[in-house]
Amino acid sequence: MPTTLRRLVADRRFHLTLVTAAPTPTAAPAPAPTGDRPDDTTGALDAPVTWAHSSDLPDPTPWLEPGQLLLTDGAQFETVLGVGRTDDTGVADVDPRFADDYIRRLVRADVLALGFAVDVVHAAVPPALVAACAAHGLPLLEVGGRTPFIAIVRHVAEVLATEARERLDWSLRAQRSLARAALRPDGLSAVLGELERQLGCWVALYDAAGHRVPVRTRRDVPASATPALDEAVHAVLARGVRAATRLGDLGGGSGGLDVTLQTLGSRGRLRGVLAVGAPVPLDPAAADLVTSVIALASIALEQSRALDAARRSLRSGLLELLLAGTPDVAAATARRVWGGFPTGGLRVLACAVEGPSADLVLDDLEITAADRRGRVFFAEQAGGPLLVLAGPTDVDDVSDVLVGRHGLRVGVSGAGNTEGLARLVSEAGRALERTTAPAPLAHFDTLHGEGLLGVLAGHGGTEVARRVLAPLLASPDSDELLRAVRAWCEHNCAWDPAARSLGIHRHTLRHRVGDAARLLGLDLDRFDDRVELWNALRLHDLAT
Repeated sequence: MPTTLRRLVADRRFHLTLVTAAPTPTAAPAPAPTGDRPDDTTGALDAPVTWAHSSDLPDPTPWLEPGQLLLTDGAQFETVLGVGRTDDTGVADVDPRFADDYIRRLVRADVLALGFAVDVVHAAVPPALVAACAAHGLPLLEVGGRTPFIAIVRHVAEVLATEARERLDWSLRAQRSLARAALRPDGLSAVLGELERQLGCWVALYDAAGHRVPVRTRRDVPASATPALDEAVHAVLARGVRAATRLGDLGGGSGGLDVTLQTLGSRGRLRGVLAVGAPVPLDPAAADLVTSVIALASIALEQSRALDAARRSLRSGLLELLLAGTPDVAAATARRVWGGFPTGGLRVLACAVEGPSADLVLDDLEITAADRRGRVFFAEQAGGPLLVLAGPTDVDDVSDVLVGRHGLRVGVSGAGNTEGLARLVSEAGRALERTTAPAPLAHFDTLHGEGLLGVLAGHGGTEVARRVLAPLLASPDSDELLRAVRAWCEHNCAWDPAARSLGIHRHTLRHRVGDAARLLGLDLDRFDDRVELWNALRLHDLAT
């Protein structure tokens, strides 16, 4: 436990008396404090004393550090005055201007307090010095009993040494506890929980997109501090460099906690941020403990990348087996590893995931699937969208993860089972094609039954569409021609935008659309024929 001014005064060995701890009210207004310290020194009495130093120099501040107790017998005041003055009470005084300048320098150097020895040079503490300390808010201690300064210095040194040994012992014990926690099956959660216990803090883990990672910890982030914390995490991640950031108290009822952020991962490939809210600023031992947690978490995350890649390859393989009509082997493997596939009322969700965000989406789906074992399965389809198989009670939750959290466009199939998976995948893909930025979620069931197309599809319209498109579908170039006329219609029959979307020249597009028109016997310069073609294409898509 560190020593403080209050503990030193209470220790009778040193004969210390607190002369001023705050300005003393007088009949006349006291001079306004002119130093850099607030006009309240009560808190200084309980602040830790970082060292004790004795000096009789007129300006000792070049040799002082913040938080120190300065001890003096006042010889410097005699040196300046030559001979002290005596007031009406017979107490020797000193030059008030020199005393004020002297105390002002100590305050600016963040000296914690001044100890003044009596019965050495001065019989009592000079009144001008008392007034200067009161005016500038510097605690003043009278050192009586001819107490040797070395006794106070030695006591402070011994307390600091004891504290350092205790802190080192605590650090070693805490590091061992972290190592044991890292060996548990839930290593990352266990390590973060142990960090909370050791520091008496709360811990929050964020992924590379700035989303909170659901980790089982003991304490929650104060609700009032969450908005500012989320904003700070996003700012740290946006810089893309490894960093440790101290936020201080976020305020708003966060309990006076000192908040620090530490990034996870390497420069340019940050994996997330660890936020720690402790009751007081972290000392070196506590900061070392957090650094150890960062190292353990980073190693765990990096080592899991290879395992994640293997799991995703296995998922894709099982999906291919399902689509190929051999579900038995796939189901047996899925039961052992992931609890099986969803069964009755199965729906497929399709979404396009590209770029750096892909890993984040897949990591989030891993957590979602783990929490819903046997009810959610996902896999990346070769050359196609990411597919999620979800049971009837989990479709909305998965949609919230993909759309609400990651801002993806998602198509949802109708209901079915694994035997009809190919049809469900096709439906999800068709629904995905109908999504837009304003409407990122589309359900195939809704699309199939909405508007005139829904009425037509329910009354034989798809068969008519198939007959209309039959000459085109029978062509050896049917896929190429279908893509051409569909893109042309989707771009309002504008040649240049449609050609750019296909990556071909507009003259090539004109040639293909012309070939399709001749095969279908349509005059695509006429609005009616364009509508006929577009409706036939949409009804055909709903049926396939």
